Amino acid sequence: MNRHRTLVASIPAKHTLRAVIGPAEHAAYVRTLHPAATLATTAGTVLVHQRSALNRILGQLPFQELDRWASATLHLIRHRDLPITLCSAFGPGSPATALVVEQLNALGTPAVISIGTAAALRPDLAPGDLVVCDRALRGEGTSPHYLPPGDFAHPDIRLTAALACAATDHGHPVRRGATWTTDALYRESGAEARLYARRGIWTADMEAAALFAVGRHRRLPVAAAFAVADSLVNRTPRTDHPSTADALEQLLSAALDTLATCAGPASSAARTRVGPDHEHEREEQRG
Repeated sequence: MNRHRTLVASIPAKHTLRAVIGPAEHAAYVRTLHPAATLATTAGTVLVHQRSALNRILGQLPFQELDRWASATLHLIRHRDLPITLCSAFGPGSPATALVVEQLNALGTPAVISIGTAAALRPDLAPGDLVVCDRALRGEGTSPHYLPPGDFAHPDIRLTAALACAATDHGHPVRRGATWTTDALYRESGAEARLYARRGIWTADMEAAALFAVGRHRRLPVAAAFAVADSLVNRTPRTDHPSTADALEQLLSAALDTLATCAGPASSAARTRVGPDHEHEREEQRG
C-alpha cells in the first residue's frame, strides 16, 4: 500500500474552473476607497521591473501616484498628451506579475507592456541587447492556472509588433525571439540552458509566461521586451552594465510610444480579438 499520497489535487482542465475569488473583488474594494478609480481612460500600463528606469522617467515628467489601487506602486504620467500608468514595486516572479496584471485588468487598463531584464541563452547576445519576446516557454507554475497544457504562452501579436517597431525607431537594434520563463533563479541549470538554446530560445526570465497567460485568459493585449543583463552561456557574475541601463530606458520610451500609438477606438476593440492566432492555439494543444 502506498502511504505517500500527494496533498496537491490534480484536477483536469483547472484553467476552465470558476475561481472562488476574482479580481473584480479587488476593483470593488479599491472603489470603496476611491469611488472614481478606473484605468479605462488611460492608454495602458507599463510594468517596470527595474527601479532605475522608473526613477529616470519620474525625474523628467510630472506624475500622480495612485495610492492603494493595486498590490504595486502605480504612477500616472502623460505621454504624447495621453495618460499612461507605470506599475512597479510588485516583486519578481510569475505569481506577483499575474496578481498585479489581474488587478490592473479589473480596473480597466486597455493593455499591458512589461519591460525588464533577462539572461542570454545565446553567445551572440551581450549586455544591453534588446529582445522583444514573441513567445514564452512555460517553465513556471502560474500559467497552468490560466491555459491548457502546452509548451508556450504567446503575447498579443499586434501589440508585440508595434513594440518592436517603436524600439527600432529609437535607433537601438532589436531582435525578436522566445524566452524561457522559470520560477527558480538559482536553479537554472546549464543542461536546461543548452537544451533550450538548441530549441531556439533566446533568453531566460521570470515573468513573461505568466503575463501572456493572464493576457490570453482575460483577453487583454499584453507584450514584453527585455534588455539583456547577463548570460547563462559562459557564465560570468552579473554587473550593473551601463549598456543594460541605457537599453532599459530605450525600452521604456518605446513602450510609452507603443501605448500612445495604439490608444483609441481600435485598441478598445482589440479586447474582443486579442491573443494567439489559431496556429498558436493548435501549437498549445499539441504541446
